[in-house]
Amino acid sequence: MNTPFEFDQSKSRIVYVKTVDVTDLPQELRAEAGDLDHLYAVHSADGQQLALVSDRQMAFVLARQHDYSPVAVH
Repeated sequence: MNTPFEFDQSKSRIVYVKTVDVTDLPQELRAEAGDLDHLYAVHSADGQQLALVSDRQMAFVLARQHDYSPVAVH
């Protein structure tokens, strides 16, 4: 599951990757998640969600493809 995103090139080059429980998402996104229990969100330094993907590795690759330095949030 991937959602469209736009990375703003004018801001910090660090983004944060965090696990999101599917149960915490709006109903329409829960339906798209299928049988997944959690997804991975990529957030800018100011907290804006930039992407939501089904795989942690994909979140890191996605950030790096857009010249960002991903950092895991625990």
